[in-house]
Amino acid sequence: MTSLKAASPEDLADPRGPVTPEQTQKAEELKADANKYFKECKYNDAIRLYTEAIELNPTLAAYYCNRAFAYIKTEAFGYAIADAEKAIELDPSFVKGYYRRATANMALCNFKASLRDYRTVVKRAPGFADGRKKLAECEKIVRRVEFEKAIEFDDTERSIVDQINLEAMSIDDSYDGPRLSQTPEAALPTATKAIDVSFVDGMVAWFKDQKKLHKRYAYQIVMAAKDIFTALPSLVDIQIPQGVRLTICGDVHGQFFDFLNIFELNGRPSPTNWYLFNGDFVDRGSFSVEVILTLLAYKWLYPEAVHLARGNHESTNMNKMYGFEGEVKSKFSDMMFKLFTETFNALPLAHVVQDKILVVHGGLFSRDDVTLDEIRAINRFSQPPTSGLMCELLWSDPKPTPGRQPSKRGTAIEFGPDVTEAFLKHNDLDMVIRSHEVKDGGYSIDHNGKCVTVFSAPNYCDTMTNLGAYIHVTADCELSYHTFKAVPHPANVKAMQYASQFNSFGI
Repeated sequence: MTSLKAASPEDLADPRGPVTPEQTQKAEELKADANKYFKECKYNDAIRLYTEAIELNPTLAAYYCNRAFAYIKTEAFGYAIADAEKAIELDPSFVKGYYRRATANMALCNFKASLRDYRTVVKRAPGFADGRKKLAECEKIVRRVEFEKAIEFDDTERSIVDQINLEAMSIDDSYDGPRLSQTPEAALPTATKAIDVSFVDGMVAWFKDQKKLHKRYAYQIVMAAKDIFTALPSLVDIQIPQGVRLTICGDVHGQFFDFLNIFELNGRPSPTNWYLFNGDFVDRGSFSVEVILTLLAYKWLYPEAVHLARGNHESTNMNKMYGFEGEVKSKFSDMMFKLFTETFNALPLAHVVQDKILVVHGGLFSRDDVTLDEIRAINRFSQPPTSGLMCELLWSDPKPTPGRQPSKRGTAIEFGPDVTEAFLKHNDLDMVIRSHEVKDGGYSIDHNGKCVTVFSAPNYCDTMTNLGAYIHVTADCELSYHTFKAVPHPANVKAMQYASQFNSFGI
């Protein structure tokens, strides 16, 4: 596989000869226009104009650094690293090159690589306050990772559940929120659950008022859902009965009020109104706890009607960087975060709907002969690896041209329409539905209609102005697409509020 740098659109040298004064002037004009787009959060337009400027004048490190920053904003961290490295090659003294590379590596959780660059930034620009701040934070993260690695031990047979004592979690009379039945489910009448619709409705209303669920009930919900997921295969088959509609949603990323708006527009989950949420429930948005507890409560209530797939953000490294860990520890505890981690490890990786539609968070694979049985056989009960089928299911993206290439994200691959066609034919499928990418219109139909992206977090991170979308699927495999706008959320709670201080990257 070729390197990202080798796949960059610019060669290391300009074969056309010296840059003319006219090209220099035009490139500066393009850069200025690109900067305006960047300030308006129109990052793809900015990338397009920075690229045009680079094509006219490929000798200026600043152009590559500006484009790298725009790539970071669009989560194309692999491309950002390639551009930063090009800037450093052109001008080894250009501090922003090291700073941008450090930023992108932090986003990919490549902490030690980032640390080296932050040290270079501080050494060469000691007065750069933000550089010193980021260096200190990066050092702290590296120390914590090394400490956690030093104290970890192999205890694969023991679950955090063994350390949770629900009976010791007394509920004070002053708590006036929703309450679950305290009768053990095993002692309840047949077909009766400790959870019911009135509890979930009350919990949602409680969350809308920015109130916290009692920890005992939160633990009960997560543990019940974890048991359900653990019993499932890595690939789940969904058969939609006649008279039932399945709604497939993409990333919601902790945007609780937009998430609830889906239910307002489309109806709440029920035995006839099924849902499949296709990963990335948490991180970035600052109501991730409320989103995931609501989803897990519905899974417990309607296990056949509510389906959840793992996304790349249902992982510890992402949660440490992008806010979920900080939010859980702020609202509950470290033990609760560990329970969520175990539960995320149990989430299925893929679904097949009506034997014809593969639904995965990221995408397809670096080889052609992958079968559904291979996906079913994946041992998913771990943190996602950095290569292989599980990694590619969570991280890959489609591209418009044939073939495969390293991902713009720096992890997994990008796959073309021919790859999609071959996979579908090999597995007797009709199409792939995936998520993982912001789309201005909420969804995108690519690869001759055989690869659809759906994204359900409108105005992503309060900055992207995109629509959200969801897809209806009937028992006859008829699809319809629906878009929606963002709704207001409490102004005092910003996106990335609980993230590492690296949230100033805006990623």
